[in-house]
Amino acid sequence: MEAQTQIAQNRNDQKTASKTEVENENTRSKSKRPVKSVLPAFYSQVDGLSLDEIIERAFRNNGEIKIAQFEVEKARARRRQASRRQNPTLEIEQSSGRFVGSSGDGELSVGFAIPIDVYNQRQKRISLADAEITLKEAEIDARKRSISSQILVFYSESLAALRELKVLEDLLELDMRTTRFVQIRVNEGESSPLELNLLRTEVERLRARRSLVEGRLQASLSKLKFFAGLSYKDPLKLREDITVASLPGLPTTVETGITVALKNRPEIRLAVLEEDLATAGLRLVRSQSRPGFTAYTRYTQGRQGFDDPRGNFAQRDRALTFGVAIGLPVFNKNQGRIAEAEIAIQLAQEKRKFAEQVIKNEIATAFRRIEATNRAYLRLETAVLPSARKNVETIRRVYEIGELKMTDLINEQRRLLDASRDLTEVLTERYRAKADLFIALGINF
Repeated sequence: MEAQTQIAQNRNDQKTASKTEVENENTRSKSKRPVKSVLPAFYSQVDGLSLDEIIERAFRNNGEIKIAQFEVEKARARRRQASRRQNPTLEIEQSSGRFVGSSGDGELSVGFAIPIDVYNQRQKRISLADAEITLKEAEIDARKRSISSQILVFYSESLAALRELKVLEDLLELDMRTTRFVQIRVNEGESSPLELNLLRTEVERLRARRSLVEGRLQASLSKLKFFAGLSYKDPLKLREDITVASLPGLPTTVETGITVALKNRPEIRLAVLEEDLATAGLRLVRSQSRPGFTAYTRYTQGRQGFDDPRGNFAQRDRALTFGVAIGLPVFNKNQGRIAEAEIAIQLAQEKRKFAEQVIKNEIATAFRRIEATNRAYLRLETAVLPSARKNVETIRRVYEIGELKMTDLINEQRRLLDASRDLTEVLTERYRAKADLFIALGINF
């Protein structure tokens, strides 16, 4: 009897100690989170960078855009050259008969010639140069669109990794608290050590997953640093969360989107400008294929000596000549250049037609993706995730009273994690679809 009394007393003391330990653990949990979050290193609404700021930095520091700007300056320099008129020609000629035995003979000739712009070739050269400048400027917009598209890809990857990291940390924090509770139950003899080991294995699996997602987030942010012109050592934090991230100026219907895209897409503008450039070049080549005219004048002063029985005499002659030289395009009529310009016009027209087809398909595809992700998001957010969270909470409570096994709780938590990943995937796909629509519209941030 005394032994049984002693055993009962020991059990009561153990339960009292366990309750005290639980109370102390709860106090520590309130003052300190079980899991140290890494989110503050990647996300901040105060000092984080928005998508607009990243793209603005990229446009300011990108080497391709700087190269394209130099191409524009070169085109402007060619335009200044095209506006210059052709130079005149000055000819001076002196002849002497001294070296052939006619010392008294000689002639001085001074001529001046200037080309005549009969077919307005100068203005055609200027029009061609202006078209080239406009084309080079449009190429800058096309490069900016390409860079924005690349940034949006890495930005959406960063937002997706950031959300998955948050989900993992929330679940990991919950499992850490459960681990402490199970540890106390194992100490009391109410749970087997196997359940604690299973839970610890799940915790380590979540930690490994968190490390993997964190690495993926760091890789995406490194790409964004490159575009933003930041050093790889500089910190970069995001200001947005994928659940609230949005893009400005998105239309609500496919027809409106196609209209906006056909008006703003760089491909359409480039095709039109290439056609204008080829047309201007064709006009210039045709004008150069016609006869060329050069006006000239010449002053001639000659001295001719002759022998006479009375002595040597010299005769002086002066003459002023006017005329026009005509270049006849008999052999070279620029047939090849004309054919090349005509083909360039047809090529630009085909590019525009093909670009219109591609744009319409991109707009329609983006709208279908957005509609599909909206339906999936609504179902996950209103039906799947609330039920999954409720199931985990219910199974956790039932486990705490000893009616279920730890494997049941772990399996249900994995279902919740899978559902959260599905939601992250849907949010990511929806943002990417909106980003593709934004890029397809050809509008600026």
